[in-house]
Amino acid sequence: MNTTDWKDALANAFGRPVPDENPPQDEPQQPADNGGDAVAQQGKTRLDIVLERKGRGGKQATIVTGFTVDDEALKQVASRLKRSLGVGGSARGGEVLIQGDFRQRVLDELTAMGFKARII
Repeated sequence: MNTTDWKDALANAFGRPVPDENPPQDEPQQPADNGGDAVAQQGKTRLDIVLERKGRGGKQATIVTGFTVDDEALKQVASRLKRSLGVGGSARGGEVLIQGDFRQRVLDELTAMGFKARII
């Protein structure tokens, strides 16, 4: 019975050294900062609150733009906004959509969360 590991067999077939399973760690790896935490963004960038009517079948939507966080953190902010306002909406692509004209209430809520925002 052959006790050669499949990695050894591949390394021998192609004439390459067998890679070590656990490479030495000289420095601890730092997690990549992709701007994923919405709490970390608070107060650093200004968010714009816009009322949009076009392309929505006559319905109004409040759009909050300017987020630089990933979609998961954005969904958490949107969820808190939707829950506090009692309306529907969505979050994707750096924007939060709130159904209806809630510009002032969204501004008040974002300010309470610690974000800088303005109504355009």
